[in-house]
Amino acid sequence: MAKAVGIGGVFFRARDPAALKAWYETHLGITGFWNQQAGPTVFAPFMSDSDYFPADRQTMLNIRVDDLDGLIAQLTDAGIAVETRPEEWDSAETGRFGRIIDPEGNHIELWQPPAT
Repeated sequence: MAKAVGIGGVFFRARDPAALKAWYETHLGITGFWNQQAGPTVFAPFMSDSDYFPADRQTMLNIRVDDLDGLIAQLTDAGIAVETRPEEWDSAETGRFGRIIDPEGNHIELWQPPAT
């Protein structure tokens, strides 16, 4: 049976696409054509009343990172607030998480998967 083999792109509206693209490239290293490292991708629809991310948003980006502590330091140095909840979001089974908000209000979950 034919099947999907990966995410081909992430497309969303922005008030200032050029500035937002530059923000993602500067702070997360994501470019227009981004060759990702192989690794897990989670595809998970949530209940419409979930409080896992803000109710006024239909989606939340989850970006896999290689060094959450290092990225948090870089983002903090750049004046970007990073939310962490180690007691809730850090586990040997699922990995470690942090959250940021881009300049247009999109919520981004940073995910460092557990060591294999």
